[in-house]
Amino acid sequence: MRWSLLKLIPKKFLGIDIGTSSIKIVEISRWGERKKLENYGEVSADILYEKPFRTFEKSTLTLSAQDVSKAIKGILVEIKTKTNKCIISIPDFSSFFTNFELPPMTKEEFDQAIRYEARQHIPLPLGEVTLDWQILKGEASDSQKSKSKLKILLVAVPNEIINQYKEIATLSQLELAALEAEVFGLSRSLIGEDDKGVISIIDIGAQSTTCSIIDKKILKTSHSFDIGGNELTDRISKALSVNHKIASDFKKKYGISSREGQGLAIQQNIKDILLPLIDIIIREVEKIFINFQQTEGKEVQKIIIAGGTALAPGLKEYFQDYFKKAEVQIANPFSDIFCPPILENALKEMGPAYSIAVGMALRGLE
Repeated sequence: MRWSLLKLIPKKFLGIDIGTSSIKIVEISRWGERKKLENYGEVSADILYEKPFRTFEKSTLTLSAQDVSKAIKGILVEIKTKTNKCIISIPDFSSFFTNFELPPMTKEEFDQAIRYEARQHIPLPLGEVTLDWQILKGEASDSQKSKSKLKILLVAVPNEIINQYKEIATLSQLELAALEAEVFGLSRSLIGEDDKGVISIIDIGAQSTTCSIIDKKILKTSHSFDIGGNELTDRISKALSVNHKIASDFKKKYGISSREGQGLAIQQNIKDILLPLIDIIIREVEKIFINFQQTEGKEVQKIIIAGGTALAPGLKEYFQDYFKKAEVQIANPFSDIFCPPILENALKEMGPAYSIAVGMALRGLE
């Protein structure tokens, strides 16, 4: 990204994901082509402060930089990290994503054209945001002879957000190498070298869900909508008159599964409570898929579900039953990272929630 502070390829790097309900940190090392998980840790906002680190309605952190940095330093001390170099993720709902086309042009004309178009698409003054972009199709030429149109993916992040994260890194005594939108970290940690087709990553976070479509490892579109794991938990809590902790445990244990065995009544009850919300997520995802197919002429071939809710029983099967033409998988960002065999099962359980943090650390090792 163009707001990278420095370009380094160290042997070890931290990836930090400051989410709505928790902070997650991973430390990954690289020796040649071999990547190894060194450390990982997290802290929940409700344990420390009984309120989230940020809200969807406000893109700014709800807690002070001092509080967030205190939590980060606590994790670093606990897991005994060996480096202070880090990449921190920026929430997708704090970023603006848009696609547009540009006419054939030279490289000299390109930057000015980008800024002109940005004014038409970004709902903030350009002086208040940092821009980044990818050319999805075509290329700017060295001469006037080019006749190919350019398709651009533009990303804009408010400078206020960037400054917040820089302050957090400074207070945490971390060396911030870059800030990066979550979706790019997800793509890096979840899409392998052999994945050449059209893939959608559906990240069901605590506060919001983001549906992104990647074609040949290039991000084509990304949309966030205001429904996430917390709303699922809140719905159970209100319907059954139980506290948030019990509701969260019910969600993790029963999800929307239809398994046989004990507790069938409560299982069916939880399923009935959650299905209307899951259906809302699926309908939003379907709209994004249909729009992509209409504009690009391609269908999504694989769906990867990430985020803490991804492992809710029955969720993968429900998505698979609805999107029959696509292969549905649960995110596993640790699949190509060496770790002690004793951790294998634990990392599969953690994987969906740690996908962003892993992607940030891998960015540092590129």
